Amino acid sequence: FGTCAGLILLAQEVSNDDRKNFCTLPVRVKRNAYGRQLGSFSCKEDFAGREITQVFIRAPYIEKVLDDECEVLSQHEGFITAVRYKNQLAAAFHPELTEDRTVHQYFLDMISGK
Repeated sequence: FGTCAGLILLAQEVSNDDRKNFCTLPVRVKRNAYGRQLGSFSCKEDFAGREITQVFIRAPYIEKVLDDECEVLSQHEGFITAVRYKNQLAAAFHPELTEDRTVHQYFLDMISGK
């Protein structure tokens, strides 16, 4: 489960950074896509069928999914912000900064096979 920088570390490609990381998640990510620290924000968006508050801090977004098995779980203004691929979950936002545990419960259900 990678959030924000964790999404970048898992991504197969990072469009604005040529360093290689784990490359286990078939997506192309753009680092700091929403701007600098002052550009941080929160919004309500759908995550896997449920509206939640999402907090973005110097956040990336996913420019492109590179494998049909990679499921888009959330978007903001047309950009992908959360995906699931096999046993991996990744989000551009910080679900740990809200009291809503929807994303964490999704991950627990995912790894327990529900």
